[in-house]
Amino acid sequence: MHELSIALNIVDGVLEEAEQRGGVRVAVVHLRLGPLSGVVEQALLFAYPMACEGTPLEGSRLLIQPSEVALYCPTCQEELKPATLVDLRCPACRGLDSRVVRGAELEITGIEIVPSEVQV
Repeated sequence: MHELSIALNIVDGVLEEAEQRGGVRVAVVHLRLGPLSGVVEQALLFAYPMACEGTPLEGSRLLIQPSEVALYCPTCQEELKPATLVDLRCPACRGLDSRVVRGAELEITGIEIVPSEVQV
């Protein structure tokens, strides 16, 4: 399950940010996750508490915001939604030179912090 290693990387990144902010307590980690990221959302949600065990993030929550897939077609000069996640051709002209501009994200978009004396 590579989601555990991804969760560990998320925890490392958030801990680094919390340290830079003076050791703040993190209550919630916000993540944007695209369907083309190769990450299974439920597996990541399952792995996250394990990755947090024994760290200052223990007890924090992971909130995932899904993103939609969007393509840019240079022929049509438009950003469009593909017909399916398997067929990434331009849905208007059926051109093969479309590129994914959204939908492969796996990024931390924010953290919610609480005063250190408050239990998460």
